[in-house]
Amino acid sequence: MSPAASPRPHAAAWPARLPQSLVLPETTLWFNLEVSARRYPNKPAYVFFGRELSFAELHRQAEAVAGWLHAQGVRKGDRVLLYMQNCPQYIVAFYAVQRADAVVVPVNPMNRAEEFGHYIVDPQAKVAITTADLAAIVTAANERVPAAQRLTSVLATRFTDAMPAEIDPAELPSPALLQWLQADPPLPAGTVRWAEALAGPPLATPPQAGPDDMALLPYTSGTTGMPKGCIHTHRTLMPNVIGGSLWGSASAESVSLGVVPMFHITGMLYGVLAPVYGGGTVVVMPRWDRELAGRLISRHHVSHFTCIPTMIIDLFGSPNYKSFDLSSLRYLSGGGAAMPQAVAARLQTEFGLTFAEGYGLTETAAPSHANPPERAKLQCLGIPIFGVDSRIIDPVTLAELPAGEVGEIVTHGPMVFKGYWGHPEATKAAFVEIDGKAFFRTGDLGRRDDEGYFFITDRLKRMINASGYKVWPSEVELLLFACPAVQEACIISARDAYRGETVKAVVVLRDAARGQTTEQDIIDWAREHMAAYKVPRIVQFVDALPKSGSGKVMWRQLQEQEPA
Repeated sequence: MSPAASPRPHAAAWPARLPQSLVLPETTLWFNLEVSARRYPNKPAYVFFGRELSFAELHRQAEAVAGWLHAQGVRKGDRVLLYMQNCPQYIVAFYAVQRADAVVVPVNPMNRAEEFGHYIVDPQAKVAITTADLAAIVTAANERVPAAQRLTSVLATRFTDAMPAEIDPAELPSPALLQWLQADPPLPAGTVRWAEALAGPPLATPPQAGPDDMALLPYTSGTTGMPKGCIHTHRTLMPNVIGGSLWGSASAESVSLGVVPMFHITGMLYGVLAPVYGGGTVVVMPRWDRELAGRLISRHHVSHFTCIPTMIIDLFGSPNYKSFDLSSLRYLSGGGAAMPQAVAARLQTEFGLTFAEGYGLTETAAPSHANPPERAKLQCLGIPIFGVDSRIIDPVTLAELPAGEVGEIVTHGPMVFKGYWGHPEATKAAFVEIDGKAFFRTGDLGRRDDEGYFFITDRLKRMINASGYKVWPSEVELLLFACPAVQEACIISARDAYRGETVKAVVVLRDAARGQTTEQDIIDWAREHMAAYKVPRIVQFVDALPKSGSGKVMWRQLQEQEPA
């Protein structure tokens, strides 16, 4: 092995408070809840607008919903869709699926019916658990798929099922957010209400799943085609459940703010998995609301806050931020976008807080790299965490590169996924063998410095990062082709002062639409047919898209022209 290939150039930066490696349990995610419910039965696991859900009650509700799932025919290994914003019912549903020995498929609640159908058909899902505001989308998508592939049951909850009858003024969200939370739209025929599932008997048969059974199938998009499911077992999730808690010095005494969406791998790790393992309390927010976030941190003495930098930027933008008491915060972490120098300086100067950026992917169950908070570097991915060997390689020759040179980041570690569901060729292409070990090719270009810290420089994959949301141009293009006015479309990224990057559509209109369709018409159509974060914020009409001799759209040419 050459000096460049040393797997631990970051040894000097490793925090003295942490072990060098982890001893991982041979148990399941469900067992984590069983243990905490026995250890801390009356302790609040989750707090939702002031109403507490204890560990014992979380366990009881999960057992009941697991019984309902079993009555619907859900058996070991079956896939169950979770399609909702953050709320205590999300956690109940997650652990109910684990208790039923089944697999959670988290779906972004911003997806529309046209997008949702893929999550029914591709994982061959049996049941969906959702909220009342999204139940009609589930039904519409279900009716469009072939009869043999449809969901057999849909369970819906209202946010008010977990909210107090009266909310303390200090816990009140904005009027618009409160109106959305309290809405109770009529449910489609056949949809089962949450209370009915909770009232049923608990699952009688003992748990059957083991550490190597699939527990989670989150979807991520590649550079081509539709989103692909990432196979995670209990064993691939446990390293970050335990390691993430250790890294941030979390314990049963910790109180965290659960605002990063739980369908996202980061929100799931820090809002659903790690706190239940460690016995911590999570104050749940269904959507970002800077005024409410400031009040909740102050009121509940939040110690841990995992976020994206745009949330901190927004919090600082509040006219009331000086009145927020952030003194309880001990660990502030996140990723998805780089933290601006000026904002990091304000955090340090005004609150004595260091923002510890991390890096990971759905395929690595959230972090593979993290900044030690006691020795963090800004706009840096951090160092490889417990059990991780990460290298920089030439993306063409696959040769390893020395410190300072830019190449593709590849990662080997216990949290790396087991492959893409139903895509053996894509799985094979995602790994490369180095020194006898399988390394996951992240598709991100970066470098490491002499101390072993990693920095991202560019993306090998054609991905747009809008406020931490990953937007895959090919998926947006496929959706745009359904617009009656669009003949062709190419999606590229454009700079955005707030989101970092935003989505731009370069569109060729159909002949009949020319002179009749505006850029805003395209944006309005997109808002109705795709998740909000994917919607193009900028539309440019052109007579033709640049194409190669083989007829492929030359998206790179458009991307390179964009800054000009």
